[in-house]
Amino acid sequence: MFNGLIREFGEVVKFDGKTLSLKSNLKPNIGDSIAVNGACLSVVKVFDNGFNVELSDESKSVLAVQNLKGKVHLEPALKVGDRVDGHFVQGHIDGLGEIYKITTLKSGFDFFIKLPLNLMPLMANKGSVAIDGVSLTINEVLKDGIRLTIIALTMKDTLFGEYKVGRVVNVESDLLARYTKRILGYKDKKKELSWEEIDHISSLY
Repeated sequence: MFNGLIREFGEVVKFDGKTLSLKSNLKPNIGDSIAVNGACLSVVKVFDNGFNVELSDESKSVLAVQNLKGKVHLEPALKVGDRVDGHFVQGHIDGLGEIYKITTLKSGFDFFIKLPLNLMPLMANKGSVAIDGVSLTINEVLKDGIRLTIIALTMKDTLFGEYKVGRVVNVESDLLARYTKRILGYKDKKKELSWEEIDHISSLY
Protein backbone atom coordinates (compact mmCIF):
# COMPACT_ATOMS: atom_id res chain seq x y z
CA MET A 1 0.00 0.00 0.00
CA PHE A 2 1.26 3.46 -0.95
CA ASN A 3 -0.08 7.01 -0.74
CA GLY A 4 0.99 8.49 -4.07
CA LEU A 5 3.73 10.80 -2.80
CA ILE A 6 6.98 10.39 -4.70
CA ARG A 7 9.92 9.96 -2.34
CA GLU A 8 12.71 9.93 -4.87
CA PHE A 9 13.65 9.95 -8.53
CA GLY A 10 15.35 6.66 -9.31
CA GLU A 11 17.67 6.25 -12.26
CA VAL A 12 17.31 3.27 -14.55
CA VAL A 13 20.66 1.52 -14.91
CA LYS A 14 19.41 -1.38 -17.03
CA PHE A 15 16.20 -3.07 -18.07
CA ASP A 16 16.51 -6.41 -19.84
CA GLY A 17 12.78 -7.02 -20.24
CA LYS A 18 12.51 -8.85 -16.93
CA THR A 19 14.84 -7.33 -14.34
CA LEU A 20 14.89 -3.58 -13.79
CA SER A 21 18.07 -2.28 -12.17
CA LEU A 22 17.72 1.08 -10.41
CA LYS A 23 20.19 3.52 -8.90
CA SER A 24 18.61 4.90 -5.73
CA ASN A 25 19.28 6.21 -2.23
CA LEU A 26 16.48 4.02 -0.86
CA LYS A 27 17.66 1.08 1.22
CA PRO A 28 15.03 -1.65 0.84
CA ASN A 29 15.30 -5.27 1.86
CA ILE A 30 14.85 -8.18 -0.53
CA GLY A 31 11.13 -8.83 -0.88
CA ASP A 32 10.11 -5.25 -0.09
CA SER A 33 7.51 -3.56 -2.31
CA ILE A 34 8.54 -0.42 -4.19
CA ALA A 35 6.25 1.56 -6.48
CA VAL A 36 8.09 2.34 -9.72
CA ASN A 37 6.11 4.86 -11.76
CA GLY A 38 3.15 3.74 -9.69
CA ALA A 39 3.54 -0.02 -10.22
CA CYS A 40 4.10 -2.17 -7.13
CA LEU A 41 7.20 -4.30 -7.78
CA SER A 42 9.22 -6.60 -5.51
CA VAL A 43 12.88 -6.04 -4.71
CA VAL A 44 14.91 -9.11 -5.75
CA LYS A 45 18.45 -7.80 -5.22
CA VAL A 46 20.07 -5.00 -3.23
CA PHE A 47 23.46 -3.41 -3.93
CA ASP A 48 25.44 -0.44 -2.60
CA ASN A 49 23.74 2.32 -4.57
CA GLY A 50 20.46 0.76 -5.61
CA PHE A 51 18.40 -2.37 -6.14
CA ASN A 52 16.73 -4.61 -8.69
CA VAL A 53 13.03 -5.31 -9.11
CA GLU A 54 11.44 -7.94 -11.30
CA LEU A 55 8.59 -7.51 -13.78
CA SER A 56 6.29 -10.44 -14.49
CA ASP A 57 4.73 -11.00 -17.90
CA GLU A 58 1.46 -9.66 -16.45
CA SER A 59 3.18 -6.46 -15.30
CA LYS A 60 4.81 -5.92 -18.68
CA SER A 61 1.44 -6.35 -20.40
CA VAL A 62 -0.22 -3.50 -18.47
CA LEU A 63 2.61 -1.03 -17.77
CA ALA A 64 4.17 1.72 -19.87
CA VAL A 65 7.48 -0.15 -20.08
CA GLN A 66 8.73 2.33 -22.68
CA ASN A 67 9.17 4.80 -19.81
CA LEU A 68 11.54 2.53 -17.88
CA LYS A 69 14.57 4.58 -18.84
CA GLY A 70 16.19 7.69 -17.45
CA LYS A 71 14.44 8.85 -14.28
CA VAL A 72 11.43 7.14 -12.69
CA HIS A 73 9.19 7.81 -9.70
CA LEU A 74 9.94 5.75 -6.59
CA GLU A 75 7.86 5.29 -3.45
CA PRO A 76 8.46 2.68 -0.75
CA ALA A 77 5.46 0.95 0.81
CA LEU A 78 3.73 2.61 3.75
CA LYS A 79 4.32 1.47 7.30
CA VAL A 80 1.45 1.13 9.76
CA GLY A 81 1.07 4.51 11.45
CA ASP A 82 2.58 6.52 8.59
CA ARG A 83 0.91 9.80 7.71
CA VAL A 84 -1.19 9.59 4.54
CA ASP A 85 -1.06 12.90 2.64
CA GLY A 86 -2.26 11.59 -0.72
CA HIS A 87 -4.73 8.71 -0.96
CA PHE A 88 -4.46 4.96 -0.56
CA VAL A 89 -2.77 3.55 -3.66
CA GLN A 90 -2.26 -0.17 -4.23
CA GLY A 91 0.28 0.00 -7.01
CA HIS A 92 -2.02 -2.06 -9.26
CA ILE A 93 -2.21 -0.34 -12.63
CA ASP A 94 -5.65 -0.38 -14.28
CA GLY A 95 -4.51 0.76 -17.71
CA LEU A 96 -2.61 3.31 -19.73
CA GLY A 97 -3.52 6.90 -20.47
CA GLU A 98 -2.03 9.39 -22.92
CA ILE A 99 -1.37 13.08 -22.31
CA TYR A 100 -2.94 14.90 -25.25
CA LYS A 101 -2.93 18.51 -24.09
CA ILE A 102 -1.13 20.68 -21.53
CA THR A 103 -2.23 24.24 -20.83
CA THR A 104 -0.50 26.83 -18.66
CA LEU A 105 -2.51 28.52 -15.91
CA LYS A 106 -1.67 31.47 -13.68
CA SER A 107 -0.92 29.07 -10.84
CA GLY A 108 -0.16 25.69 -12.38
CA PHE A 109 -0.87 23.56 -15.41
CA ASP A 110 -3.84 21.62 -16.73
CA PHE A 111 -3.02 18.13 -18.02
CA PHE A 112 -5.59 16.45 -20.24
CA ILE A 113 -5.24 12.66 -20.30
CA LYS A 114 -7.10 10.34 -22.65
CA LEU A 115 -8.19 7.08 -21.03
CA PRO A 116 -9.49 3.72 -22.26
CA LEU A 117 -13.30 3.65 -22.17
CA ASN A 118 -13.34 0.84 -19.61
CA LEU A 119 -11.63 3.14 -17.08
CA MET A 120 -14.06 6.03 -17.45
CA PRO A 121 -16.69 4.63 -15.00
CA LEU A 122 -13.94 4.65 -12.35
CA MET A 123 -13.33 8.39 -12.72
CA ALA A 124 -15.25 11.02 -10.72
CA ASN A 125 -15.10 14.80 -10.45
CA LYS A 126 -12.94 15.68 -7.42
CA GLY A 127 -12.14 12.00 -7.02
CA SER A 128 -8.64 10.57 -6.70
CA VAL A 129 -6.41 9.01 -9.33
CA ALA A 130 -2.75 7.99 -9.41
CA ILE A 131 -0.82 8.89 -12.56
CA ASP A 132 2.62 7.26 -12.74
CA GLY A 133 2.27 6.83 -8.98
CA VAL A 134 1.42 10.45 -8.21
CA SER A 135 -1.73 11.02 -6.15
CA LEU A 136 -3.86 13.62 -7.93
CA THR A 137 -7.37 15.06 -7.83
CA ILE A 138 -9.55 14.82 -10.92
CA ASN A 139 -10.81 18.31 -11.71
CA GLU A 140 -13.04 17.30 -14.59
CA VAL A 141 -14.26 14.08 -16.15
CA LEU A 142 -14.43 14.41 -19.92
CA LYS A 143 -16.05 12.20 -22.54
CA ASP A 144 -12.97 10.01 -22.97
CA GLY A 145 -10.52 11.29 -20.41
CA ILE A 146 -9.82 13.53 -17.44
CA ARG A 147 -8.43 16.98 -16.69
CA LEU A 148 -5.91 17.35 -13.87
CA THR A 149 -4.54 20.59 -12.47
CA ILE A 150 -0.91 20.29 -11.39
CA ILE A 151 0.50 22.93 -9.03
CA ALA A 152 4.06 24.25 -9.29
CA LEU A 153 5.25 22.24 -6.26
CA THR A 154 4.08 18.97 -7.80
CA MET A 155 5.70 19.90 -11.11
CA LYS A 156 9.00 20.30 -9.24
CA ASP A 157 8.73 17.28 -6.95
CA THR A 158 7.65 14.84 -9.67
CA LEU A 159 8.56 14.18 -13.28
CA PHE A 160 5.43 15.98 -14.48
CA GLY A 161 7.66 18.98 -15.13
CA GLU A 162 9.31 16.96 -17.91
CA TYR A 163 6.18 15.37 -19.38
CA LYS A 164 5.20 16.27 -22.93
CA VAL A 165 2.10 15.75 -25.06
CA GLY A 166 2.03 12.17 -26.29
CA ARG A 167 3.51 10.59 -23.18
CA VAL A 168 1.84 7.36 -22.14
CA VAL A 169 1.28 7.09 -18.38
CA ASN A 170 0.32 4.41 -15.87
CA VAL A 171 -3.17 4.96 -14.43
CA GLU A 172 -4.54 3.57 -11.18
CA SER A 173 -8.10 4.40 -10.20
CA ASP A 174 -9.24 4.94 -6.63
CA LEU A 175 -9.64 1.53 -4.97
CA LEU A 176 -13.12 2.44 -3.64
CA ALA A 177 -14.24 3.15 -7.20
CA ARG A 178 -13.00 -0.29 -8.27
CA TYR A 179 -14.91 -2.18 -5.62
CA THR A 180 -18.05 -0.07 -6.07
CA LYS A 181 -18.07 -0.78 -9.80
CA ARG A 182 -17.55 -4.48 -9.14
CA ILE A 183 -20.42 -4.64 -6.65
CA LEU A 184 -22.77 -2.67 -8.89
CA GLY A 185 -21.74 -4.86 -11.80
CA TYR A 186 -22.92 -7.94 -9.97
CA LYS A 187 -26.14 -6.18 -9.03
CA ASP A 188 -26.77 -5.25 -12.65
CA LYS A 189 -26.06 -8.80 -13.80
CA LYS A 190 -28.66 -10.12 -11.39
CA LYS A 191 -31.22 -7.91 -13.08
CA GLU A 192 -30.45 -9.31 -16.52
CA LEU A 193 -32.58 -12.45 -16.63
CA SER A 194 -32.36 -14.97 -19.43
CA TRP A 195 -35.54 -16.10 -21.25
CA GLU A 196 -35.15 -19.51 -19.58
CA GLU A 197 -35.16 -17.84 -16.15
CA ILE A 198 -38.20 -15.74 -17.10
CA ASP A 199 -40.05 -18.86 -18.25
CA HIS A 200 -39.17 -20.64 -15.03
CA ILE A 201 -40.38 -17.75 -12.86
CA SER A 202 -43.61 -17.53 -14.92
CA SER A 203 -44.24 -21.26 -14.41
CA LEU A 204 -44.23 -20.77 -10.64
CA TYR A 205 -47.46 -18.75 -10.83
